[in-house]
Amino acid sequence: MRGTTAFVDLAGVRPTVGARARAVAVALTRRGLTGHRVLVLLPPGADYVATLLGCFCAGVVAVPAPPRYGRRLTEIVDDARPAAAIGLPLTGVPTLSDLDGDPRDWVRPDIGPDTVALLQYASSGPVRGVMVSHANLTASASQLVAHLGMTENTSVVSYLPPYGELGLVGGVLAPLLTGARVTLLPSDTTPGEWLRMVSLRRAAISFAPDRAYAWHAAPSDLDLSHWDTAVAAAGPETLDRFANLLAPQGFRRESLFPAHWQPEATALVTGRRGLHTEAFGRQTHGSREVGLLSLGPAIAGTDLAVVDPVTATRCQDGTAGEVWVAGPNVAVGYLGRPGESERTFCARLHGSTDNYLRTGQYGILRDGALCLTEPQNVLLTR
Repeated sequence: MRGTTAFVDLAGVRPTVGARARAVAVALTRRGLTGHRVLVLLPPGADYVATLLGCFCAGVVAVPAPPRYGRRLTEIVDDARPAAAIGLPLTGVPTLSDLDGDPRDWVRPDIGPDTVALLQYASSGPVRGVMVSHANLTASASQLVAHLGMTENTSVVSYLPPYGELGLVGGVLAPLLTGARVTLLPSDTTPGEWLRMVSLRRAAISFAPDRAYAWHAAPSDLDLSHWDTAVAAAGPETLDRFANLLAPQGFRRESLFPAHWQPEATALVTGRRGLHTEAFGRQTHGSREVGLLSLGPAIAGTDLAVVDPVTATRCQDGTAGEVWVAGPNVAVGYLGRPGESERTFCARLHGSTDNYLRTGQYGILRDGALCLTEPQNVLLTR
């Protein structure tokens, strides 16, 4: 591979990562950074994992972001207003080094489940720091483990950056929780190299961006028969081509796992194995039937509702509306945006006092399974 693959066997190195995390925590605490925001600008790998956990152990609010200069990073810095940065040097932000405290000196900070653990930023769109609590992270990782069936015997390959929601929870925290063996791939990995790593590691679960599933070539010497869960946000036509492309290498269509995730829900909202579409009538122009990709029911412990935003009531089965979700994985709110946080994270159904997250997505529920109505999820079946 052109990049340096960051192979992290968390089952085998957990004690080492834990000691390193406590050493980082001691160094951060001695610098008086407990309760402050600190950018984590490191490439995927053991150092990134240990540093992130060190922030958690010190009561520091971690702000993970890609370690590369550019407009997005500048916008994140302006929004987060960090007290310091670890890794990539930044103008105007103190860069920390020598984070080598004695792990035996670590003392648990005065934090609780509702303490903000990190600020999460989407890779595109509006720059808003989503405040994610320790309880949110624990709940989301536990939900993902149960939903995907991840165990200590599972091999995972993550092609998603560990700075984003699913890359962080699925590629780092869930494997830590289970002891699963995980391979974190660098950002310059090609889709072909990703597929080769899935084959080499005999991965049962892999997370990857849309562009990976749109790849049009595959090495012929791969064995993908062990791949049970290919988590994707790509549309049905892309996933259909992907399954056809890799069928000669043993990939099974039922291993496709279309899903929806977003920072405001910490990570996963819904997803299911297999390529399932629901028919919803015909297009206005032409006679081809419109099918929507079904993402399955909500993950355990959450309530997924499709709501009429005018009346704040649940839509009837098969009727489109705004997608709302409630559960322990729903984040605290946006940093420095109380009004927007109130509107987004504190929506209430008519007659209810429970808070829901307005996801900003529109969709349809059919027998409890969610179909998003965004254009990429539409399939013209005939």
